[in-house]
Amino acid sequence: MNANRAVACEIATLIRSRAGSGEMAVLGLATGSTPQGLYDELVRMHREEGLSFRNVVTFNLDEYWPMDPVALQSYHRFMAESLFDHIDIDRANVHIPDGTIEQEMIAEFCRDYEEKMRDAGGIDFQILGVGRTGHIGFNEPGSPRSSRTRLITLDRVTRLDAASDFFGERNVPRRAITMGVGTILDARRIVLMAFGEGKASIIHRAVEEEMTRTVAASFLQEHPNCEVVLDRPAAGCLTPVNTPWLLGPIERFGESWDARTTRRAVIWLAKRVQKPILMLVEEDYNEHGLQELISVRGSAYDINIEVFKTLQRSVTGWPGGKPADRGDGVSNGPFPKRVVVFSPHPDDDVISMGGTLIRLCEQGHEVHVAYQTSGNIAVWDAEAVRHAEFVTEFCDAFSLISEQEVARIREALTRFLGKKQPGDIDSPELQRIKGLIRRTEARAGAEYAGVRPECIHFLDMPFYETGRVRKDRLGDTDIQIVSGLLQEIKPHQIYAAGDLSDPHGTHRVCLDAINRAIAALSDSPWMRECTLWHYRGAWQEWEPHEIDMAVPLSPDEVERKRIAIFKHQSQKDRALFPGPNDVREFWQRAEDRNRSTAEIYDKLGLQEYQAIEAFVRYDCLRSSG
Repeated sequence: MNANRAVACEIATLIRSRAGSGEMAVLGLATGSTPQGLYDELVRMHREEGLSFRNVVTFNLDEYWPMDPVALQSYHRFMAESLFDHIDIDRANVHIPDGTIEQEMIAEFCRDYEEKMRDAGGIDFQILGVGRTGHIGFNEPGSPRSSRTRLITLDRVTRLDAASDFFGERNVPRRAITMGVGTILDARRIVLMAFGEGKASIIHRAVEEEMTRTVAASFLQEHPNCEVVLDRPAAGCLTPVNTPWLLGPIERFGESWDARTTRRAVIWLAKRVQKPILMLVEEDYNEHGLQELISVRGSAYDINIEVFKTLQRSVTGWPGGKPADRGDGVSNGPFPKRVVVFSPHPDDDVISMGGTLIRLCEQGHEVHVAYQTSGNIAVWDAEAVRHAEFVTEFCDAFSLISEQEVARIREALTRFLGKKQPGDIDSPELQRIKGLIRRTEARAGAEYAGVRPECIHFLDMPFYETGRVRKDRLGDTDIQIVSGLLQEIKPHQIYAAGDLSDPHGTHRVCLDAINRAIAALSDSPWMRECTLWHYRGAWQEWEPHEIDMAVPLSPDEVERKRIAIFKHQSQKDRALFPGPNDVREFWQRAEDRNRSTAEIYDKLGLQEYQAIEAFVRYDCLRSSG
């Protein structure tokens, strides 16, 4: 049972139990991407299993201030679209902080909010997410344990994380009304949910380090009935997941000393003692909690050799395999191969695996690049205006359209932009212009990397085309578009963004579409020869123990990859959605990341390279089952 289903079942049991005794169930609700899957499951249970919310009272954690309840970024609107519009709850029982209240009335409003919770009997079940500052609700660093519902000033990190929703940090409200830490801790049952690598560090601080006002979520440690629900990436920094051998026999944590766990432990040890793998000795293992590994797997020498050779085999200059006349006795499968590189946004291909893309093309494979979304919201208005002016003047200069039509286009664009407010959805014409900008840049980058024009595909998956940062749910049409392309090409290799730390969620949805398309095609004979490789996006790289294929890049290839990224001029210098708290341009992040991976391999005792792009392998048929 997945996390959302498990939490939804617990909530449903509470609601039905209270309904059976004629009582109300009081829920504390959170907003954001984390609880979206939970709300989807509750809506499904209402529609398919008859779960009624007529005996439910809800209190939301927070709301921006000031904030119009119908604004795109409003939590009133989020809750209506995600949950309340789809269930039978009495709207009189719904409570969300008011972002329109006058400032001098806020203190009284907050007292009334607390009183309403007490009058309802207190919160039975509180859902929480957690921000990168460790905030629960909007309780930023410094929030005291005893704090109650109040107006608070938002931390800059929180505002940066919200910047994409508001189309720029400058548009994010600086304050919010939030339940206090003490208010949250009054709930009888608390479940904090967190998903993705981006939450791993703060989960570690909240769960395993001391309670502190600098991490409000850490106060949950003292709650008598609090549970933290995580996926494995979000749990990645916790000791039982990251270094279980420090806590005793690893079987207690569902692990065994298989090849992958052994590799993880040995690489961790080598980093900790700052030695190459082949120079580790038994004293190193014994002094750092790895006595069990020695007793199970043999001598330090044998373990070192095993792990070193595994890493050595991961390095290849032939990501598509060698042709038969250049092989070394190991079967590389068909050559040349048909390859599909899926790019969630129009620049992820060259940012994340541009060097490998160049290598695949140069080595003679039939390489297709499929851009899954238009990326049309990630273009500055001024950039769109510049392109529109060029087109209209170009057409005017060559008499391609009438002066009246040129004037009409300019007037329509000027009129819309003149009244556009921060965060407003672009007009269809402006969305189209921005989409065309991203499309021409993607084509230029892919062709520079060596992809043939007829092998460049723009899927424009419908889930993305909302004009908003928040996207629609993945639909059957999205999956059919992906599966149709795969069925047409019948690839031997698929490359997909496995970067689940993408702060905007598009990578996660695009990967889900690929996985579901693969599952739908699992009976196809060509799938038996197909391998799925995951690459990482701009935000994070695979850890060395995870890497199954490491493609080294020469200095010339690094430079060529950089130029391919530069083809995406609308994302150059200052991208509209750069991700949280990172001022580097995408090409700088890519080069720093690839250089860091190469340096790690060097320190572990392998050959020195300028840069390395890393991939994790998945068997298509197994991962679709």
